[in-house]
Amino acid sequence: MIHLSQQGEIAILRMAHGKANALDAEFCNGLADTLEKIESSAARAVIVVGTGSIFSAGVDLVRISEGAPYVRQFLPALHRLFDASFNLPKPMIAAVNGHAMAGGCVLACCADVRIAVRGHGRIGITEMLVGVPFPALAFEVMRYAAKAQYLPEMTLSGATYLADEARERGLVDHVVEPAELMDRAMVEAKRLAALPAATFAATKAQMHQRVADHMSQHGARIDGRVEQIWTSDETLQNIRAFVEKTIKKG
Repeated sequence: MIHLSQQGEIAILRMAHGKANALDAEFCNGLADTLEKIESSAARAVIVVGTGSIFSAGVDLVRISEGAPYVRQFLPALHRLFDASFNLPKPMIAAVNGHAMAGGCVLACCADVRIAVRGHGRIGITEMLVGVPFPALAFEVMRYAAKAQYLPEMTLSGATYLADEARERGLVDHVVEPAELMDRAMVEAKRLAALPAATFAATKAQMHQRVADHMSQHGARIDGRVEQIWTSDETLQNIRAFVEKTIKKG
C-alpha cells in the first residue's frame, strides 16, 4: 500500500493502493503515519509519487457510499493526511505521475514543489461534480496553491486539466516528459534539502501562517457544516448515483 525507500538524504514515498490510490480512512492514516515517520527521521526531504498512470484518483467514493458512520471516521483521517503533508517541516515534492483528481489534486498541492508528466493524466478538483463541499483544510490548501484568478473556475466547474493547463493555473510548478519525472523530482528535492533545515521549516511555517490562522478561527465551524452535508441522506444518495454512473459503469 505504501512503499518507503531512501536515496541518500531523500525519502521516496510511493503510493500503491489498488489501481487508483483512492483515499480511504486506512490509506489516509497510513500515509500520515509515514510522513510523521519521515519528519522524525534523518531524511532531509521527501518525494511522494504514485504508481502506474495514477497519482491519486481522490476520495474512495465507494467506501463513502457505505454511509454516515464511515464518513465520520473518514473525514478526520483525510484532514490528518492533508495536515501532515501541508505542514511537514521538511521539503515535500509531489511527482505527479498521472491523474490527480479531487483529493488527489489536493494532496499534490500540499507539496512545496509539484512536477507533472506531460500527456499522462489530468489534474483537477472535481468535488462539485460529486456534490460534496471541501473540508476546511482542503479548500485552504487549494486557495494557497492555485492562482487566485482561476480558483472559482476550477472549484465550481469541476474541470480537469492536462499538465500544461494545470501549470498555467498553479496546480503544478513544472511539466516534464514521463522518463524525466523522478530525475527532476530528485533535483528539486536535493535543492531544497540543501537549505538549512531549521530555516526552511520556519520559513515554510511563515508562508503557511494565513492558512493556520484561518483554520484556527474557522476550521471547526466549517468542518462541522461539511460533515453535516457529507453525511446527509441526500448527499449519500447523490454519491451512490455518481458511483453507479461513473465508477461502476460497464
